[in-house]
Amino acid sequence: MYVGLDVGTSVVKAVALDGDGNCLAVAARPTRTITRAPGWQEQDLEEVLAAAGSAIREVSEATGTTPELVGITGQGDGVWLLDADGRAVRHPILWSDARAAPVVERWMVEGVVERVFRRSANLIFPGSAAAILAVLRDDDRDALTRAVTAAYCKDAILQRLTGARATDASDASLPFLDVRTRRYDDASLSDCGLAEWSHLLAPVDPVPGPLRTLSVEGTALTGLPTGTPVHAGPFDLVATMVGAGVTHIGQGLVILGTTLGCNVLVDEVRTDGPVAGMTLCMPEPNRWARVMAAMVGTPVLEWTLAMIGADRSQLDRLLAESRPGANGVTALPFLSPAGERAPFLNPMARGQLSGMSLETTPADLVRSVCEGIGYSARHCLEQAGLAHDREVFLCGGGSRSAGWRHILADILGRPVLLARTPEVGARGAVMAALEASGTHVDRPTWCAPDVIVKPSPARRSIYDAGYARYLALIAAARPDWNRST
Repeated sequence: MYVGLDVGTSVVKAVALDGDGNCLAVAARPTRTITRAPGWQEQDLEEVLAAAGSAIREVSEATGTTPELVGITGQGDGVWLLDADGRAVRHPILWSDARAAPVVERWMVEGVVERVFRRSANLIFPGSAAAILAVLRDDDRDALTRAVTAAYCKDAILQRLTGARATDASDASLPFLDVRTRRYDDASLSDCGLAEWSHLLAPVDPVPGPLRTLSVEGTALTGLPTGTPVHAGPFDLVATMVGAGVTHIGQGLVILGTTLGCNVLVDEVRTDGPVAGMTLCMPEPNRWARVMAAMVGTPVLEWTLAMIGADRSQLDRLLAESRPGANGVTALPFLSPAGERAPFLNPMARGQLSGMSLETTPADLVRSVCEGIGYSARHCLEQAGLAHDREVFLCGGGSRSAGWRHILADILGRPVLLARTPEVGARGAVMAALEASGTHVDRPTWCAPDVIVKPSPARRSIYDAGYARYLALIAAARPDWNRST
């Protein structure tokens, strides 16, 4: 039995899997986001650790078996400042935090954002480590001085479970890594005015990363025997690609979660295109995930449902009550206070609904938002280089809606494969850990899709026209967004 741990933004999940990837047990623990000021998004490391330990204990007790190894993945970006013992010197700042938006706006004007992208194919955004560290340098220098590591979420968990100070190339890719050599890029640090803080960056593990052993403190947290092998896998966007079964160049993945993660597997690093998205190192050499991680995830749908007095259990009924095209209503779903980061960067991007009349129904509003997020997925995947003849895998909380799955297949105009459930990211973490241990993983068995959703040819013209309208509305809105900066 193997355990995968996925430390997300709003929930920590553990899954126990057998040797064929069958799920034996799942446990989930909610985690709290702390908002001490408008746009701030922080967490308490000790609360996150307690949630992780509790979830691992539950699946271990449910199976009655001690796991042979534990694979870890988690939310990326943000800054988790740690002391030498892996304790937080201040509340970790999350990827969704917006306090660094003015820094990014200034760096856009000064050309810093583009220069870093042209070297690394990674876009700095307000919740990325570069921008957050720049804010801390100016506003909380004492915290930086007391810190030993500017870690990522997964790395903070790893250190407390094993004592190791390390990161992996997927987490480190944005913003300071040369993703071709998998070494830190001094020029990017200097461009961001952060060269003096380079000592805070943890060493990058070589591919596929070592197995480390659970410490006495790790045992106290998880209840597992001291010495249990632990592997820090790729962060959640990449781990989910592994767990979904994305293996062929040009295949895509859509994660309908808190983030709308749109990923394409590529075998080259391109820095000559639009300044957008991420290029994250995969667990194997010479493979990268071209990622457009948009801010228009499931919180946008939750907000819409709450506005009409509905909840997620009513989603499929509402989608069925509105025709494809939402009776002429088009949504730009940019509701994040941090604006948008993919497939374009604009910290002041804001949402809108157009095409409404007195005949517009609540169901039309819900369907327009689901379609708008689908259009964003198509926009992101096209920018990321999705091959015309490749499939798209799908996972995340939003993928549980059959109606939304069909909308995505119709908008993308290709089959959508629902990744094997449950917990695709945690599954990928286990697969990465097994491969690091030298254990063969039968990927077709571990990653067999649960459902294949085929697009409706009859709806192709409706959604092609809707997508064109969506792009036109973005172009029309940009001048107002830019005037707001």
